[in-house]
Formats: sequence, structure tokens, C-alpha cells
Amino acid sequence: MSTRLAVFDCDGTLVDGQAHVCAAMEHAFAEAGLPAPSLHEIRRGVGLSLPLAVRRLAPEGTADQHALAVDLYKQSFRDARARGLVDEPLFDGIAALLADLHGAGWSLGVATGKSDLGLKNCLAIHGLSDLFCTLQTADRHPSKPHPSMIEQAMADSFARPESCVMIGDTTYDIEMALAAGVRALGVAWGYHDPEELLAAGAEAVAQDAAHLQELLA
Repeated sequence: MSTRLAVFDCDGTLVDGQAHVCAAMEHAFAEAGLPAPSLHEIRRGVGLSLPLAVRRLAPEGTADQHALAVDLYKQSFRDARARGLVDEPLFDGIAALLADLHGAGWSLGVATGKSDLGLKNCLAIHGLSDLFCTLQTADRHPSKPHPSMIEQAMADSFARPESCVMIGDTTYDIEMALAAGVRALGVAWGYHDPEELLAAGAEAVAQDAAHLQELLA
């Protein structure tokens, strides 16, 4: 019997990190001399790798401006984290859901546009690090929706596509799941609308953590 693997997106699925993401992006764009992006568009890009998100938000910018904005964004996060100002609260019911799945024998993973350090710190703050057997980030993979992160998560946990499910809040997560040939479940509490997730190919969209547990069962 193949390992049951549930791979979660992080921002918008496990935690709500939009406040500092938006603040850091606004600061980076201002310092790099780029037009300020709307908060709506910043949130819609959460989940993509940082360089791709910046390019999408500022298509008129130069390569040097894009690179500077990326560096400034990272520095903003480092500074805020050092000062204890990064607030990434778990969504309601997520901690209990993860504990229940782990206790029921599921292997758990994360596939995120965060950096290795950002994900490590986020999970550690919430006491979740020991629940996950595979962590895949934008530091080591192409941006979503490329299937590389899910493929490596399956390799790490000895799971097959038919026993793997990707859970996320954006169309990038759903498209990544389909590209990897695994189940795709959306969540309604993140940064893309449920209708978009279903149109992208999600099997279903969970309304809350309890509903997500039912869908996984």
C-alpha cells in the first residue's frame, strides 16, 4: 500500500501571512523606484516564487529594478523577523487538522513559494516542524505551477501520485497538482476565489478545516 501524502501550500492555506507580505512588497517597490502594486495584486501573487511575483507585478520594470526589489523584500523580512514583527497566524483549525492527519498515518509535506528559512521559522513558531516529512520551497525548485515540488515530495515520502493530494488556496497550487498527476483540493480561506480554484481543476474546495478533513477522508 502506497504512502498517503498530503502536501500543503503555506501562505493562504496553513497561515495568513498577507500583512507582512504586502508591507514588504510595498517597501521594496518604493525603494526600487517601481510603481506601487495594489494590495489585491500582491495577494494574488502569493505562492509564486519571489522573482516571478515581482516581474508580474512590475512588467515595465528593468531587470536591475526587479533584482533590487527581490533583495529589498528579503531584507525587509529578515529585519522584521529579527525584531519579532513577522506575524503569520495559523488559520482556524489547522493545527488540530495536521495533528489528526499525522496521527492517522498520513505523511505530510509543504510546497511553498517561501524560502527555506522562511518556512522553517514559520513552522517552528507554531510547533509544527516535527509533523512534516518533506519541505519543498522556492529556493530549490522552479516556481509553481511547475510540478517539481510535488514530485520531490513524493520521492521523499515514497508516495505514488494516486495516493497524494495537494491542498492550496491558489490556482497555482491546483495547476501544480494537475501537472504532477495528483489530487487537487482547494481551500476557501486564502487568496484566490473558490470559483477560480474549481475552474482551474480543483476536485473540491474546503470551506473550513473540518470540511477539508472530510474531503481527505
